[in-house]
Amino acid sequence: MASLRNAAPRREHRERSQPAARRKLGLLEKHKDYVLRARDYHKKQNTLSTLKKKALDRNPDEFYFGMINSETKKGVHVFRDKEREQKFDHDFLSLLKTQDGGYVRYQRSVNAKKIDRLKANLHFLDTDLPGADEADANDDDEDAALAPPKTQHTIFVDDEESAKTFDPAKHFDTPAEILHRKYNRPRTEALKRVDTAAVDRRTIKKFAKARDKPYRELASRLERDQKLRKSQLELDLQKQLMGKGSKKKIGVDADGVPVYKWKAERKK
Repeated sequence: MASLRNAAPRREHRERSQPAARRKLGLLEKHKDYVLRARDYHKKQNTLSTLKKKALDRNPDEFYFGMINSETKKGVHVFRDKEREQKFDHDFLSLLKTQDGGYVRYQRSVNAKKIDRLKANLHFLDTDLPGADEADANDDDEDAALAPPKTQHTIFVDDEESAKTFDPAKHFDTPAEILHRKYNRPRTEALKRVDTAAVDRRTIKKFAKARDKPYRELASRLERDQKLRKSQLELDLQKQLMGKGSKKKIGVDADGVPVYKWKAERKK
């Protein structure tokens, strides 16, 4: 009978859709949708009734240690952060700022000694390229002190006619393309004897990378010095703001640190 029932044609069951006049209300709710909605509604109502019963049976003198680090904000129960809520003395915070500033000054002095050591060992070989002698007129004194020294080569001749016809390439016996160098300036005869095909390009790149490594370190040291200087200014400003006296912010300096002006007070 089961096979006969399955072989007989059956009418396809189709659920009723939302009428065209009520299509703006969305999909037509079926019984299974109503069951899910009803169960969710009754679950929420049971939860509310349980909470109301607990609130009615609560002892007004009840205490537990979780109340110390918790509070209610706009009806929401939240817990406080012990570390953030911890209060420190004003003098203790000022001492911390002083120690931080001292550490930054120490690191900056160590970095400055390494910068001086690098400058003493390097000869600024790359600064003698064409156009490298043009300096920015608006550089401050600190950057000017770190700038490489400018050098020049003076050639003396017998008269003005020789000065007009003076040929540096002929005088130094080197191609005109490498006259700007202060280093590795071979003569023309030496260049003719060198077999350029025997020089490996990878070897040249390796030596160039090794030569440029100290200069990259010097550039990173200079950048670190600027960051430490900015951190030192910010720490000094924070320590000053913790002091007494009324103050007003008047702007921002070139390093991005806020500038404040304190009201003059008459000393007793």
